[in-house]
Formats: sequence, structure tokens, C-alpha cells
Amino acid sequence: MTDTDRQHQLDTAELIDETAANAAVTAELPPDDPVTAGGETRSQWRDVWRQFRNHKGAMISLVLFIGILLFVSIGPLIWRLDPTFVDIRARNSSFSLAHPLGTDQLGRDLLARLMSGGQVSLAVGLTAMILAISLGSFVGVMSGYFKRLDAPLMRLTELFLALPLLPLLLLMVTLFREPLSQSFGPAMGIFILIVTAIGATSWMQAARIVRGDVLGLKEREFILAARSIGTPPRRMITKHVLPNVLSPIMVAATLGIASAIITESALSFLGLGFPPDFPTWGRLLFDAVDQMVLYPWRVIFPGLLISLTVLCVNYIGDGLRDAMDPRIRGR
Repeated sequence: MTDTDRQHQLDTAELIDETAANAAVTAELPPDDPVTAGGETRSQWRDVWRQFRNHKGAMISLVLFIGILLFVSIGPLIWRLDPTFVDIRARNSSFSLAHPLGTDQLGRDLLARLMSGGQVSLAVGLTAMILAISLGSFVGVMSGYFKRLDAPLMRLTELFLALPLLPLLLLMVTLFREPLSQSFGPAMGIFILIVTAIGATSWMQAARIVRGDVLGLKEREFILAARSIGTPPRRMITKHVLPNVLSPIMVAATLGIASAIITESALSFLGLGFPPDFPTWGRLLFDAVDQMVLYPWRVIFPGLLISLTVLCVNYIGDGLRDAMDPRIRGR
């Protein structure tokens, strides 16, 4: 065997040994894909949920809020009494098997009216919140991203913030109540009026929050990089800006539900909300005030549901704010 063949065999053996060693080291390293490794994949929403679960008040409030939703949505399917049925013989009844929470001055079942009123109050809160958040997010993004629109939009926002909201709501209800009732019917017309009035007078806080986040966001490196390659403003906003301001929008949305429910209850309590035969929690309070000394539970039950719903929504918003803050999440 020549020296060349012997050297070739030695090189081949060294190459085989090096390949085996590299394979052993690679086998000891964890795979790049967590799914292949059998571990749990990282997800931003999973981290948010994990942080949210650590907020005990938010979790308790979430359970209670789900219970309220089930009470007003599934409850009427179990308790089938008509909330508008008038039974004069059973008027002003106390607690009984036929009427677990008693009846009002016209003999209408209070439990059925609480369920029906909850559906209306929550529907008003959710719809008005969607309108206010949509309008506020649009104004905030336009003001924060486009410098030429910042001054006029912020002056408009400050103008709305300076207006007395309750007198403005009362004026809107007084002016448009009859035309909308004639066009869409008493119930739907008042629903459209109240939702529009609340949504049009409660978007300013969301606009200011979103504008502040967009002002800081548009100077980030990935925004500047996307702008340098010629990304149009519409795609920049939909693909890069809006997903990164979703957290404050969601927090503002939860707080907006509570504000809308309180406002609707105040209007109904003042007698400017839905008609008398269309129950809401605020309307139940208004109907029960005259006899609250003789029948205090008629005020306690709707007031308790309003307070509990608003408190739960506020705690849920507080938990979402902590869970979605990257400075807090993961601690």
C-alpha cells in the first residue's frame, strides 16, 4: 500500500469520526420547532390569557359577567312568563312560587322584566360601544398618522369634550324622538336614537388614547422600514398600525360598555328612554321610585344588576389592560 493510499484512508476515517461527533451533538440539541420538541408553542394571546388569569378580580368578574349574560339570554327560555303581561289580581305581590321576585304595580312579573330589561340594556351597551370605538379609533388613527389632519381632528375632539354631555343627550332625545319613532316604530326608533346619541358623545376618550399610541408607533423601526420600501398609507395602517394599537382599543371597548349602560340607565330613569311597556333596567328603576318605601326590592334588584354589570366590566377592562401591557405581561 502506497503512502498516498494510506493517507487517503486516514482522511476518510477522520471525516467519518467528525460526522458522527457532529450528529451526536445535533441529536442532543433541542429541535428548532417547539411542536417537534413536544413543547408548547409561544403565542401572544396565550400569554395575555395567562396574565389575565393571574388577576383574581378580573377572573371573578368574568365569571359573574358570563352569569349575567346567561341570565338575560337563557333565562327567558326557562322562565317563560311574558314581561308585558298585566295581571291586576296579582299586582304588588311579594315573593312567591308563581312570582319569585314579586310583581309591580300592574301585576307584571319582576323576574321576567329583569331578564328582558337586561337584554335591552346590554344590547344598547354593546352597540353603542361598537359605534363609539369605531369612530374613536378612526379619528385617533387619522390624527396620529397624518400630521396635516392632527390639528383639526384634535380641535374637534376637544370641542366635543367641552360640551355638557347630559344636556346634549337630552336635547338629541327631545328633538329626534318623535321622527324616529314614527319612522321605525317606538321600540326600534328609540333604540336607534339612544345608541346613536351615546355613541356620538363617547368616542373622544378612545380617539385620544389611540392617537397617542399611533404617534409613538409611527416612529418605530418597522414602520420606518415599511415606509422606506414604498408601502402605501392604507396598507401601512391596516397591516402595521391597527394590529399594534388593538390592545388599548380593546381596553377602551370594555370600559365603553359600562359607560353606555350607565348612560342608558340614566336616560331611562329620567323617563326619556324606552317606552313604559319596553322594560330596561333603568326603566324598572324609574317605575319603582314612587313606591320604593313600600316595595324596596323593586329598586334593589335592577340597581344591583346595573352596579354588578358595570363593576364586572370595569374589572375585566382592568385585567385586560394589565395583561396586554408588554411591560407587565410575563412577570
